[in-house]
Amino acid sequence: MRIPAHSVCTAIRDDIVAGVYERGGRLTEELLARRYGVSRVPVREALRTLEAEGFVVTRRHAGACVAEPTEQEAADLLEMRTLLEPLGAARAAQRRTEAHLKVLRGLVRLGQERARRGNSDDLRSLGGWFHETLAQASGSPALTSMLTQLRHKIAWMYAVEAPADPVEYWTEHGAIVDAVARGDGERARAMTALHTERTLSAHRLRFGSAGERTERVRNSQHPVNMPSLRH
Repeated sequence: MRIPAHSVCTAIRDDIVAGVYERGGRLTEELLARRYGVSRVPVREALRTLEAEGFVVTRRHAGACVAEPTEQEAADLLEMRTLLEPLGAARAAQRRTEAHLKVLRGLVRLGQERARRGNSDDLRSLGGWFHETLAQASGSPALTSMLTQLRHKIAWMYAVEAPADPVEYWTEHGAIVDAVARGDGERARAMTALHTERTLSAHRLRFGSAGERTERVRNSQHPVNMPSLRH
């Protein structure tokens, strides 16, 4: 598989998230270079970047290895997301462009249509594109980058169940977009916080003791009193 040198970091990260490389497994430059059809130089640079992002650790006598996050570290990521995504939505309400709104509304229409038809195959990717676009609409490259890293790490550490009510799930997305379109930062923040809180119970750790998984995810957040979606 030959890929552009500048895409090596993305390729390795995607494979880590997909489970191609096991947690704790060694990542040798020679094998990675052979797999992606590049020299060892971009591989070395990619491993440095992935170490800074928390996907890779360097161990004495072993070299680069896939990181092994603890359950507490995984729970912390969900808490960070519940804080940062509402902030991004509030910023989006003040900084979004018409192009952002057009994409967000289009994604909501697609999501609602496919949810009503019971076509769940594309809903996960549509949801990812929605939250990525919402982050970009914040007008803050630093915040967008942090949210992107959070999504990657959460996808790596957690399996996420499909929403019990996909129609309601996309109704919540629509409420967020309505608030962003009106420039109502506080409501955009509140709707996004409520939506994020409601999705926590769908996350299941891919590692750790099964008996602790649900409880840890449930207890990773402090109770928050949020307004209803209804005015």
